Amino acid sequence: MSADRLPHEKGFHVSWDQIHRDSRALAWRLDGKGPGEGGAWKAVVGITRGGLVPAMIVSRELDIRVVDTISVKSYNHQAQTEARVTKAPQEDLMGDGTGILIVDDLVDTGKTLELVRKLYPKAHFATVYAKPSGKPMVDSYITEVSQDTWIFFPWDMALQYVQPMRGTD
Repeated sequence: MSADRLPHEKGFHVSWDQIHRDSRALAWRLDGKGPGEGGAWKAVVGITRGGLVPAMIVSRELDIRVVDTISVKSYNHQAQTEARVTKAPQEDLMGDGTGILIVDDLVDTGKTLELVRKLYPKAHFATVYAKPSGKPMVDSYITEVSQDTWIFFPWDMALQYVQPMRGTD
């Protein structure tokens, strides 16, 4: 990588098709692994906003009809800040997290999952993508990317022309 490029410019661009395939792969990895009868999960909780798409796909693939959300704010644009819960899931559903599958798109530093894990220590934490610093906070993931890679998700992108790295013809 060129020294004049910013760290977030080491990008991993994820298309809608790719996030769908990877989220289905996550569902396959989790199938039958819950603590309920036949390996069932009690519910899926998506961490907003990035975890909503993978949570929906996992819940569909595993036929889990109880879906809730937890809103955690830990980014201000591209700068990471102190994680805080802005909306908790249904209290009577959660308990200590037993049988609950908590899904997010990415574990980066692990601060978001660390906060949620303190609230629901017996939940199973699953992400589609994982960076090395956050891996200890996640129980299941599909793809590891380097810590200095910025993942560009399809909900954050628009199609447009981009100049090539070298040359202009």
